[in-house]
Amino acid sequence: MKVFISADIEGITTTTIWDETHTMTDPGKAAPHARQMTLEVKAACEGAIAAGATEIVVKDAHGSATNIDMTMLPECVKLIRGWSGHPYQMVQGVDSSFDAAMFIGYHSAAGRCGSPLSHTFSGKTNKVRINDMICSEFLLYSWACALEGVPAVLLSGDKTLCEDSAAICPNLKTVAVKEGFGGSTCAISPELACRRIREAAESALAPGFSKEVFTLPEHFVLELQYKEVKDSVRASFYPGCKLAGDTTVVMETDDFMDILRSVPFIF
Repeated sequence: MKVFISADIEGITTTTIWDETHTMTDPGKAAPHARQMTLEVKAACEGAIAAGATEIVVKDAHGSATNIDMTMLPECVKLIRGWSGHPYQMVQGVDSSFDAAMFIGYHSAAGRCGSPLSHTFSGKTNKVRINDMICSEFLLYSWACALEGVPAVLLSGDKTLCEDSAAICPNLKTVAVKEGFGGSTCAISPELACRRIREAAESALAPGFSKEVFTLPEHFVLELQYKEVKDSVRASFYPGCKLAGDTTVVMETDDFMDILRSVPFIF
């Protein structure tokens, strides 16, 4: 069995403020959280191996993408570090050869109260929607996996993201490691988070697990509401985008890859 894992840091159990996520610019403050990110990924790997996985590829998908300590991961794990420029970004490396995908340490979408660190790709937007659905990074990249025929089977992060994502992917197992309210979080212990992730990963890949993939819409309406007018005006010049208000930009397409390609330029 071959498993893909994408990992972020804002949705691990220990992070609450931005400084704790700045692993490059403030390594002293962020180091314990990079370690916890590694441990939660390790737990997912161990659960997958217990379920029969023999090959695991992990994409470090936060910041510089050099946060995970690969010396702590099992031998059968390959780690993708850095950014290639591929449109799949946070799931760079996924393809049809994988049996399942897991998402560890993910966070609520821009504008959601589920985490003090809620955002969708950058901090430029107040809200992002696709076909009137709240667009989180999990939605974007679980759908990228769906393009390859790979089902998303596990998601860990804050409670609101887990609840928001229930309808996005069939048979998705979730592990809520914390709950956000305003600028605060209420989190479970790091050890308990790892245990629950490990158990959920093994359960998600139990014999006969469903490989049903979310059926993508035939048409996509992307709407981004920016905080600053200058950002909406700039984004409106991206091919296929148009202003739909002072701070709102809309793109319509039948090809989800058009949206994935646009992420580093307009999100």
